[in-house]
Amino acid sequence: MSVFAKISNKVLLGINILMVFLFLLACLAAYLSPMDWPVLYILSLGFPFLLLFVIFFLGWWIFVRKKWALISGIALVVGGGPITNFFAFNIKKSFRQEKKEDHIRIATWNVARFVEMVINNNKGSQTRYKMLQQIQSVNADILCFQEFSSSINPDWYNNIVAVSKGLGYPYFYYSHDWDGDRLFNGSVIFSRFPIADTGIVRYPRPTLPEALVFVDIKKGEKLFRIYTTHLQSNQFRKEDISKIEALKKAKGNIFSNAFYIFKKLRTAIQHRSIQADMIPEILKNSPLPTVFCGDLNDVPNSYTYHTVKGDMQDAFLKKGFGIGRTYNSLSPTLRIDYIFTDDHFKVDQIKRVTTNYSDHYMMVCDLQLTSSD
Repeated sequence: MSVFAKISNKVLLGINILMVFLFLLACLAAYLSPMDWPVLYILSLGFPFLLLFVIFFLGWWIFVRKKWALISGIALVVGGGPITNFFAFNIKKSFRQEKKEDHIRIATWNVARFVEMVINNNKGSQTRYKMLQQIQSVNADILCFQEFSSSINPDWYNNIVAVSKGLGYPYFYYSHDWDGDRLFNGSVIFSRFPIADTGIVRYPRPTLPEALVFVDIKKGEKLFRIYTTHLQSNQFRKEDISKIEALKKAKGNIFSNAFYIFKKLRTAIQHRSIQADMIPEILKNSPLPTVFCGDLNDVPNSYTYHTVKGDMQDAFLKKGFGIGRTYNSLSPTLRIDYIFTDDHFKVDQIKRVTTNYSDHYMMVCDLQLTSSD
């Protein structure tokens, strides 16, 4: 082996060790509070790319110097849990549109206020109309929407009426907040089955005025509870997105832009952790079989995901395949919308509806309530 080759391999080994170190730190992010370890949250966002580096070096050393492949191999074994949270290893199957008689179909979607809030007669746009058509086409029994808006102003859309009466969901519970112009904004649950009870938990300041809402639904003789919520977002504006794009291309003032984005992410994840810490105790006290749907604004190897999910089933990991991206901007690795169930439910099938009407994709899942004890 030439001197150049030896030096090159040692440089690659050093990079490999660094990537493994960062990868293992990213794996730890799920278990350490971002209140104390905000930098780990940034690493958790880079988890997919760190994983690719570790896999690359594993393959490289197998062909070049086998004993050094152990560095990446051991890291992949140690990071097995976060890897299986990130990627669903199921056989890919087509979603059956026809729903089984004893199954419950749930759809969850951050509808981004239906994009068009003021009544729009522009036939070339009609994003809201297309979104309503999509909702109708999935034929769900229960709809969980985040960032849902509705107005009593005659110049604005009344989406409560559009969904409840227009699409045939007569039962609903709307957690709305006053947003000016007689416009209400919040999380909502619609149902084709009767609602026996409802409830709401407000998250404390300084977090955004979001809420965790639930409904108890009666299907025949069975009762079960559905929760939905929208956790603190990163609050990225257009100027923030432009800074991120500049960072991707290594343009502009890299250090200034990076520090600005880090501060914004740190504030968001710390506020989000306050909200996430409240949820497990609330879910644990549910007296009924439970389903949780929502936009957590966090990835599967994050503290938020690990805390909220707890021992529940992640429906996408049960029946989905791949990464399962649900946010259609910034990065193809962002799965931030989830359907969790307790062990009273069996997950039959799940799909993402990958239209670009909202900045999130809709998730549709068929569940079977196997036990109500």
